[in-house]
Formats: sequence, structure tokens, C-alpha cells
Amino acid sequence: MRNAEPAEPLLAGPGEPRTRRDEPVEPLLAGSVERLLGELSLREKVGQLNQRLFGWQAVERALGGGFRLTDLARAELDRWGGLGALYGVFRADAWSGRSWADGIRPEERAEVAALVQDEVSRAGGHRIGVLLSEEAPHGHQALGGTLLPTNLAVAAGWDPELLTEAAAAVAAELAASGVHLALVSALDLLRDPRWGRAEECFGEDPLLAAELTRALVIGMQGSDRGAVGRDGVAIVLKHLAAQGEAVGGRNGQSAVIGPRDLRELHLPAVRAAVEAGAMGFMAAYNDIDGVPCCANRDLLTGFLRAECGFDGIVMADGLAVDRLVAMTGDATTAAVAAIEAGVDLSLWDDSFGLLEQAAAEDPRVAELVDAACRRVLTLKQRVGLLADRPPETAREKLILGAADGLSRRLARQSLVLLHNADNHLPLDRRALTKVVLAGPNARDVTALLGDYVPPLPTGSAAGLDLALRQALPQAEVVCTSGAPTAAELSGADVVILALGGTSHRTYAEDFAANGAITGQAAVATAGEGVDLADISLPGGQDDLVAAVRAQARCPVVAVVIAGRPHVLTAALAHTDALLWAGYPGPHGGHAIVDALLGDYEPVGRLPFTAPRHPGAVPVRHNDRHPAHGVYQDAPDPVLFPFGSGLRYRPVRFDRLTATTHADTVEVSVEAVNPGGTEAEVVVPLFGRRTGGVVLPRLRELLAFRRVTVPPGARTTVVWNLPAARCFAEGATDRAVTDLYVEDLHATIRPPLRHPQAAIHAGSAEPIPDSEEL
Repeated sequence: MRNAEPAEPLLAGPGEPRTRRDEPVEPLLAGSVERLLGELSLREKVGQLNQRLFGWQAVERALGGGFRLTDLARAELDRWGGLGALYGVFRADAWSGRSWADGIRPEERAEVAALVQDEVSRAGGHRIGVLLSEEAPHGHQALGGTLLPTNLAVAAGWDPELLTEAAAAVAAELAASGVHLALVSALDLLRDPRWGRAEECFGEDPLLAAELTRALVIGMQGSDRGAVGRDGVAIVLKHLAAQGEAVGGRNGQSAVIGPRDLRELHLPAVRAAVEAGAMGFMAAYNDIDGVPCCANRDLLTGFLRAECGFDGIVMADGLAVDRLVAMTGDATTAAVAAIEAGVDLSLWDDSFGLLEQAAAEDPRVAELVDAACRRVLTLKQRVGLLADRPPETAREKLILGAADGLSRRLARQSLVLLHNADNHLPLDRRALTKVVLAGPNARDVTALLGDYVPPLPTGSAAGLDLALRQALPQAEVVCTSGAPTAAELSGADVVILALGGTSHRTYAEDFAANGAITGQAAVATAGEGVDLADISLPGGQDDLVAAVRAQARCPVVAVVIAGRPHVLTAALAHTDALLWAGYPGPHGGHAIVDALLGDYEPVGRLPFTAPRHPGAVPVRHNDRHPAHGVYQDAPDPVLFPFGSGLRYRPVRFDRLTATTHADTVEVSVEAVNPGGTEAEVVVPLFGRRTGGVVLPRLRELLAFRRVTVPPGARTTVVWNLPAARCFAEGATDRAVTDLYVEDLHATIRPPLRHPQAAIHAGSAEPIPDSEEL
């Protein structure tokens, strides 16, 4: 049974890591750091705050074999007498240009990491190693790196425990490669589906995102924060804050949002991460009410450090400090604005290097440099990079593929059944003699993966066509990326349409200085730099679906592989079944086929609201006003609400009860499985809180749990929730909260009015006890 009930305001619950604000820095650790601060020159201190190099440009193959530092890297070492961090040494993708032909292979990572640490630690005479940072938004973006489904797909599984296991496996691979910092997306909410980076979000809901972020941190760093250098890697969570709120879904632009919505929607995941022990955050590109996040002292120092008690590092997003020149007027004042706000470590910026001169002229800036350097050195001490410990390189033997099973389980969990007329799914493999697979994603392996991925080894993943052929060796499988012909459709038992989009970047793309696609994408319909004004299915897919429906004389099943919510109105109207798959990762082809054939029952739930019309976005389940009946041309703009999801075998809910106490509310509900096999069930608890001092949201997710119910039995799910989460802000004795689990309803009032009131709701007909099922 899996809990998802953080304490208000999303603080740690029983058995969870407590907030870090009360944990002092270890005396020995602090002593080493202070000694070094006294020894370092101003230039060396500023060097510890810089991460200017692209790692793939810092190391090259030596003529006689092995590797060496490039002249560019040596010049940087000579300038600063060391390095704060080095980004992306192992990165391989279209932007870096590295591939299996010229990139660093898995078996070479330890050698390269050792070389870099040796060269850097000897550069300044202080034996300070360099933090190696790598992109790991859903697995390591390196040759041979383990890949998981993207965050949006993971969120559809509603399973924090499995994410913790998978994140721990990825972290072990990173640690064995000599990596110290994993840059991981988690903090962004999917508030507008036009945004190209929707796939990096854990959906649109703050509680779901917070619990998955908490799980991610615990998995990456391990349960013992002081042993992160041995048990995992330090995590740098992206992006702080409200980047998903950017106006029009335009990447990195203004978040037009008030302080209440900022706190209620975008900061719960930050709190959860701090309490789980996160050691780093990345300040986002966007501004909030005109103040860029990298220059937002209220956010980075007031909220993050003073209020939440965070004691790790804040890294700027790539070139984000240099972008502040548009606000400050010159590069030096841009750097000062960032460090004043609370940025400790830059990424690729030139301006942060100017802090040396600024600090020499202004004692206040010198103090800020010392404070930031202290935090960077403290992190280096924790991961074993200071002089009193040998520089850490690879800490365990690298074992590739250890997380494959977990990635496959996450892929299966990501599948959401949205439509299944006449129970056409699952397909009976024994009755299938001819299957037609059509659509743009029928053969495409890269469409399953998402953005921020390395090139895969040949044959390491299967597209839908290969997965189908392997699963149905006795059947004829006809595959086409376009519309099937009448001859191809003749005699077919089923047509499977592989719809959706892709975030694949080709090596021929043009890229911005920060790695985002610039100009017209070659094939990508999503991903960083691929924002869309129209979120209809791309490439005329609605017409394809309609044409196939008109010609086919058999069931038509649609599988949507996508990194954002698309308008699926036509797909729903012209198909007999509809399965949403997100970007399920390298094992996604087999996971989808397993679900279609009934080897696995899809029980996921949408982590977003699916719109009915492309002009009706954004629309979210926790908005304060309904969108229904507003637009003359789209009176019912929601196609599938947040949390939607069907299943093959029936499971029902019964006996929803809620009891209010002085400070908590106990809620319970029974999941009933009348079938003959065990059933995985996602149980969400929704509420509508009224009677306070702010306009209520239409619906809020108050808790959730994923459980396994034995055959012919019932499982009771119990949540003990803080009362502050269950009742409206400023609730009086007239306040009422309506609770919902599927079609069950209960009403509670604050303890001020009913200190020990129990409210019960159930189905209309009696439910037998477990022994009667």
C-alpha cells in the first residue's frame, strides 16, 4: 500500500525525512570548508562558482590512446586555479554532436572521470575536485545510459514508490560513472499544453507533482543525506519556479501569476524536495511578475532558504545569468543581481566570471561570493571532493541495464485506457490472423523516448511494429506510416493507429546557445523549443483516423504516443478504443503491445486535463472558474478530466467515510475487486473546499494511493490528512468540504463545528463482505 499524504504545507509525514532547517552542518565538514575559504584567493573563489564549459568540449581522445584535456579546458583551469563544476562530459545527443562514433562510451566513463578529477584537483594546489554534472531528466543522457519514461508518462502511473526504485537505479549508474550532480526536471507543472516541455512535468496537479518529486529525490540521493557521495548522487531539481505557467505556453517567458497561486501550485514540490533532502535547485529562465527567477531574492533566499530551510546550492539555468543583462544593462550588474538573489553556481555564463572585479571593489559582493563559495565547497565535501578525502571518481563498478526491469514496469504503468467501446480491448491473440498497424508512430522507436535522450545502440529498443510481430508470430502484420490501402485493410481483424507526436532531435537541427531547437524543427512536434499554437494531433492525423474509420470493416484502436496533451476529439469519435501512452521509453513498444493483448491491464490515470478543442486551452481541473458553457464555439471544452482512466476488469469503490479531529481528518474508502485475479488500483481522493476567504477551486487532489487488491476481496485505504489541507483557507464554522472518490461523496465540516463528526457515504446497494465475494 502506497502513501501520498504529506503534511500541511506539504511537509514530511510520519516516517518521512524531516525538514532540513534544523540540521546543522557537520563540525568536521564545516571546519574543512572554512579552512579552504581562508586559503583561496578571490579569483579561486569565483572559479568555484563557475561552470562555463561544455563538458564534451573539455575532453578529447589522445593520439596515443586514452583521453586528455583540451586546450580550452586547460585555459579555464589556468584562469581559475580549479573549476566549480563541469557540465555534460558524457552528454551525447544532437546538440552536443556526440554519438556512438565519437562520444564517450560507457566503459570509458571511469577513465575520463578520473582524468578530469586528477587534472582539476592539481590545478590550484588545494586539491579541490570538480563537480561533474549531467543531464538525467528521465535517465542519463549519455551513450548506454539507462532511460525511463518521461515524467508525464511516469505521472500517469501514480506510483511514487516505483519511481524511487527506478531513480535509485539511475543514480547508481551515475555514481559508478563518477558523476556528482544529476540535473533532473521535476518542479514544472503542466499548466498549458502548448508548452513544448510538457513532457518534463509530473502533470498539472501540485500534490501529485510534489509526491513524485519527493520520491525522485529520495531515490537519487538515498535515504542518508550525509552519505550521498556513496549511495547516490546529489540532485539539482529543475526549474524554480512557475516555468510551466509562462504566458501562451511560450518557453521561458513571463509567468503571469499571483503570490497565492504561486505558493499553492508551484511551490509545494519545492517544499517536498527540501524535506526529502534535495541538495540543489536550478533557477528558471522565466520571470514572475517581471522579476527573473535568477534575480528573485524573495524566491531563492526568502522562500527557499529562510522559509524552507534549504542549505544546498542554487544553480542558474544555462546562460540565464547572461540574460539578466536585458534587465540590468551590463554583465557585471547581471552577475551581482544573480548572486544577491541567491544563485551560487552559473551554467555556461560569461557574466559570473566578472564577480571577481565586482567583489574586489565592493565588500558586500565579496561577502556574497564567500557565502556562495561556502555552499559549493560544502557540497563538494559531502560528495568527497575536498583535500581531506581523495577526489571521488567512479565509486562502484558500472553495470548497465540494471534498471531495465524498472523502466519496463514504469512504461506499463504509464498507459491510460480512455475509451473501450464494446470491450474491444484486450484483443484476443488467438483470433488474430491479420493486424494492420498504421500511422506516423507505427515504426518509429525514437517517438517512444522523448526529449533529452542519447542515441540508442542499434537493436536495443523495439518500435510497435517489431513488438507486434514478436507477440503475434502466427499473424500477418501489415505496417504503414501513412493511410493503409483498401487491399491492406482487406481481411484485417483489427486496425491499430499509432498516433501522436515526437520530441526527436536530428543531428541536422539548428540549436540555440542553450541547446533548444531554434527555427523550424525537422521532425519534432514537442520538446524544448517546440511550443505550439495548435495542439491538435499534428500532420493531418485527424483526417487519417477518419479515413481509416470510413474504410475499415473491423475495430479501429488508437494508441497516442505523445509528450503533451493533444486534442483527441476526432480520435475518440472514429475509434473503438483509445490508449494514451505518453513517451513510455525504450520498453514502450512492448508495454503497449502487452496492454493491447491483455498481458497487462492498463490502470493508469491521466495526470492532466485533455481538452476537446485546441482554442480552449489552458483548462485545468483545479481552476477556480468552470470553462463549461463559456465559449460559443466550444461549450464543453474538456474531453477527459484530470484523473480519467478505464480498465479491463471491474473494480469499484465503497464505504467512503471521513472523520474530523482537532488537527487532522481521517478518510477511508474500500476498493472492491470482484474478479478472479488481483487488481492494481489507483485511488484518488478529490475535494472541493468552500466557506473560506478565497474563491474555491473547482476540485483539488487531496490524497492518492496505488494499491493491489487480491482477487475476490476488498482493501481499505486510509488517509490521515492535516485539517488545514482539507478545509478552505480562513475556514469558518460555515465551511464545508465535499470529498469524492469516483462516484462516492462525503461531506465534512471543520472541527470548530463538529469536533468528532463522522460522515459516511456509499453505494446505493449493500456490498457483501470480503468473504462473500
